[in-house]
Amino acid sequence: MPPKKQAQKKGPSQAGGPKKPPETKEDFEEELKLLANQAKQETWASWGAQQVIVYGKAAALIALMAVFANVSLLTLSPVYGQIAATRLHQRVVWTALFAGWGGNLALRRVLPVKTLMLLPLVAAYIPMAQYFLLQASETFGANIGPAITESLTLFPLVTLSTACVADILEGADLSGLPKSIAGSVPGLGAYALFKFIELDSMKQMVTQIGKSVLQTRVGLELVLASTYSIMARSKLLIWAIPAVLHAAFYNTHLMTPMATSSLNSTLHISGWSLMDRWESTTGYISVLNNHKDGFRVMRCDHSLLGGEWTKFERKIVAEPIYSVFTQLEAVRLVQIPNKAPDNEAKALNIGLGIGTTPSALIAHGIDTTIVEIDPVVYDFAKKYFGLPSNHTAVIQDAISWSQSNKDDLHEYYDYIIHDVFTGGAEPIPLFTEEFLAGLKHMLKPNGVIAINYAGDFTLPPLGIVMNTIRGVFPSCRIFREGEPPSEETVEETGRDFDNVIVFCTKTGDKVTFREPVERDFLDSLARKAYLMPKHEVDGSAFLSSADAVGVLRVNETEKLEKWHDQSALGHWAVMRMVIPSHIWQIW
Repeated sequence: MPPKKQAQKKGPSQAGGPKKPPETKEDFEEELKLLANQAKQETWASWGAQQVIVYGKAAALIALMAVFANVSLLTLSPVYGQIAATRLHQRVVWTALFAGWGGNLALRRVLPVKTLMLLPLVAAYIPMAQYFLLQASETFGANIGPAITESLTLFPLVTLSTACVADILEGADLSGLPKSIAGSVPGLGAYALFKFIELDSMKQMVTQIGKSVLQTRVGLELVLASTYSIMARSKLLIWAIPAVLHAAFYNTHLMTPMATSSLNSTLHISGWSLMDRWESTTGYISVLNNHKDGFRVMRCDHSLLGGEWTKFERKIVAEPIYSVFTQLEAVRLVQIPNKAPDNEAKALNIGLGIGTTPSALIAHGIDTTIVEIDPVVYDFAKKYFGLPSNHTAVIQDAISWSQSNKDDLHEYYDYIIHDVFTGGAEPIPLFTEEFLAGLKHMLKPNGVIAINYAGDFTLPPLGIVMNTIRGVFPSCRIFREGEPPSEETVEETGRDFDNVIVFCTKTGDKVTFREPVERDFLDSLARKAYLMPKHEVDGSAFLSSADAVGVLRVNETEKLEKWHDQSALGHWAVMRMVIPSHIWQIW
């Protein structure tokens, strides 16, 4: 620590007037003391400024690569899904950090230029490299594809950035620390700062993404590359021109009108077109038309939120392409005592998608409240899928909304629809015992809840969720969307993935359905074919899981989390069969 600054005493030579040489021995000694004190103060000021520069440069580079690591992860999710993109991400980052920190001296010897000078070039070419690598996702597969992509893009950037940080921190003065820890402090401190910024910046990005073009995936990468170029200005930046031109004119991942038009030109060749797209809190959202088969879908990252047929005339409501959403409407058909007529009933719909089920409830005259976390999903559902305006919309996460309103809405709803699924994995907190109990609290004594869970019958999570639902609601019946596959098919593919719909009541009476009448179908061919659930699942199919794992609680979410990877990989493969691979890849 620098000593406290002392006020200089004026000697005879400083008392005023022209400076005189020291006349006595005492004057000479006083002059020497003043000069020594002044030199000491200048030395400490220089030392302090130098240390501020050292730590400031290191912190800036650490912040840049931490944010870039998060943006890289987000850029993979439209092609691989959030879970698959995350699986090996940290291993790539850790390896790069280790390589950069341990290899900084070797890089200094080998590279023809300073390591810092290469960072803007590497950062500038990452969007271009990702553009081409993501088009090979079908070849790489979801298991290792994200790691391959980041090994060729993020890994070099983090390695070089870490090497630069190590070089810079060699100028840090740690003489005030014990020798036993002085050697490890820079590395541990740099890593701690990296993790802090990585975690905090991801939270900020999730809330701010999509606010502007520069706050999108590729937009952020370009901003970060520009920041790198400011930190390391050199003549080498001229070599970044091809990358800049590709981003400006050819990279369809950039959310600009020109890039969208270019993307549409490519899609038209395959008989598809892009109606709209944007990036939002839950992922990359887009609306696509298939002109050959005549349908429209809404996409969120590497998952579909729903779709409808465009080749059939819309009458009262649209014709959905997925039967699960019409089967959820069977919540109205469950026979209960003292049932309210539709024009007096109230419904809560958690999770919107394209709005198939809530649109039908509204068409039946039911007062419907929709809780949807993503504002872009809600806007696209209104704009492109005909979601009626006569409903109550809550754009908020369902957990905080439920906790804030469950007492005011005690036994308020006749029907509750629980339909949440995005990106190959369920939002686990929405299937906990505590959250479901909150919904039960809002359901009338004679009310009915329908819950859709997309899961794999070959994996434990489905049994865990079914146990939890049946633990909260005393009477339930379970159906799957389609016919179960043969044992040979399950053995060949290694999965049995399907939507599972659960109808429950608060009473102990058996759940039964009345026969639908013409008005229940809303003049819809799809509803005439699929409104009544057909493929019931025996509850005993989940008993083995029940004995082993029990139910899902807020503090036990790891029961499902550990199966996320396998479930997400299976979902990725299913999505590649539903929509052609090249459509997923050219987002």
